[in-house]
Amino acid sequence: MAPPFSSPAPLPSLAPDPHSYAGRSTARVSHLALALTVDFDHHTLAGSATWQLDNPAAATEVVLDTRDLHIEAVELLDKAGDTTPATFALGTADPTLGQALHVAIAADTSALRVRYRTAPTAAALQWLAPAQTAGTQPFLFTQSQAILARTWLPCQDSPGIRFTYEASLQVPAHLLALMSAENPTARSATGAYTFRMSQPIPAYLMALAVGDLAYAPLSHRTGIYAEPATLPAAMYEFADLEKMVAAAEQLYGAYRWEQYDLLMLPPSFPFGGMENPRLTFVTPTILAGDRSLTSLVAHELAHSWSGNLVTNGTWNDFWLNEGFTVYFERRIMEHLYGRDYADMLQVLGRDALHDTIAELGADSPDTHLRLQLAGRDPDEGLTEIAYEKGCALLLTLESLIGRPRLDAFIKEYFARFSFRAMDTATFLAYLRTELLDKEAGLEEQLHLGAWVDGPGLPSSAPAVSSSRFAAVEEVLHRLARGTAPGALVPATTEWSSHEWVHFLHGLPPTLSADELRPIDDAFHFTASGNAEISTAWFAHTLRAGYAAALPAAENFLRHVGRRKFLVPLYRALLATPDGPVRARAIYAQARANYHSVATGTLDSLME
Repeated sequence: MAPPFSSPAPLPSLAPDPHSYAGRSTARVSHLALALTVDFDHHTLAGSATWQLDNPAAATEVVLDTRDLHIEAVELLDKAGDTTPATFALGTADPTLGQALHVAIAADTSALRVRYRTAPTAAALQWLAPAQTAGTQPFLFTQSQAILARTWLPCQDSPGIRFTYEASLQVPAHLLALMSAENPTARSATGAYTFRMSQPIPAYLMALAVGDLAYAPLSHRTGIYAEPATLPAAMYEFADLEKMVAAAEQLYGAYRWEQYDLLMLPPSFPFGGMENPRLTFVTPTILAGDRSLTSLVAHELAHSWSGNLVTNGTWNDFWLNEGFTVYFERRIMEHLYGRDYADMLQVLGRDALHDTIAELGADSPDTHLRLQLAGRDPDEGLTEIAYEKGCALLLTLESLIGRPRLDAFIKEYFARFSFRAMDTATFLAYLRTELLDKEAGLEEQLHLGAWVDGPGLPSSAPAVSSSRFAAVEEVLHRLARGTAPGALVPATTEWSSHEWVHFLHGLPPTLSADELRPIDDAFHFTASGNAEISTAWFAHTLRAGYAAALPAAENFLRHVGRRKFLVPLYRALLATPDGPVRARAIYAQARANYHSVATGTLDSLME
């Protein structure tokens, strides 16, 4: 095993993580040597995870998180590298948290090795048959956030615990393997690959993908992996990737991960993107053909600072990852495409926030920034509250102190706490010391308590508006006054996806099928192919029973696995008179194409 990498000490006094068993011992993992064989026939990973340990308090056991793993053996390694069998035990199984793996250790234990294999149903692993991909070969990808790393790796699965890693993988020789690490750009003739991640990361940023993949560089430090059939479209869509990285560095400091590549996944990926270090996973639903949905990539890039560099200490502090990232994302987009473009993103985000508050309830504690998720799946906190209310707090602070001061604060924050975890209490103390206490009355103007531990959107939030959306609203007014949809086409020829989505959101939800038909004839929404537009359109057509769009909507639900799109469309369908029967029939056919992150939500919805 290679020598340990250096890793910064965690901040003191972080809140305990209610979603990890690791806090039951003071012994911490510091470096991982992973050796796995990927078995597509049996849908399993098998091998070993060797963990180097930090044990300054001389704890007598180390505790790892596992879920549905078959533990075959555990060995202890002393400082000379000699191994002895370990005494270990698995705790009581919890459907969300899994089982604690308790391993007895001695004072001279420097490392432990767990030999294991995953279950075919491991929640983090998505095994795809060739028919579910863009090519002719099977595909595997992982989704570890929030606490699914433990389903494919025995680990201390808390965002507050960081480690470096190296890995060796054996995969079928005709496929390429990638990880959130230094990656190959061409296939190995033997299917053997090695990886190294020298910057410490938390377990939720562990990532693996195996498939028929090709690579195309976009600059000296950026590029794209995709299935060969998808690669040309992806190269066109993300031609500005290097400009995004450069813009981000101008805002908040050097990019600290050397390489920034994208991996274009098959449609079953449950999220828009996942910010795995050095290798962002992205959904093909952002291949709009006009580069209008690339703000999603700006978001995942921004995570290279907010989240990957400075990480929420627990999932109760999720807003510290996402609020900063949304704010940062929109600053990148403004730098590249102008203020009027970024304004559209702010309005869409604010609309989504209002919808989420209405859905959760205006007084719900789930609309607080600081969440209380103990006893629940942390996925319940992955809502627009963390993203958009968090961003709105930073917009409010910007309005009070100005951009230059806020930018200086954020840049120093990322630099000071690089490769460390941060919880809400520690951040608030830092914010007060560095900004709020330096100006009398500033915290009262900000209404900080109402943001962090209060419901809804505080009154201090600045309004957001968009001149480009004002033009969209004028078209909507003309339509409402009786102008034929076909006559409105000339006013819409230069619209981006964002303007079309705003238009569709502005249509009355009570439109009948007969009223939707001429709109479709004019703008061809049913045949759009743009996932954002399709989702907004199909929500109307499903509610209204517009039969002409039903085959396209059903095809969309069967082939797109992004949870953001699936949930509103299934909800719209379930709310119609014959919708429950139709929705369950579609879901029965499509469920195998969805990741467990999506089915976990949709199973409950169907019930």
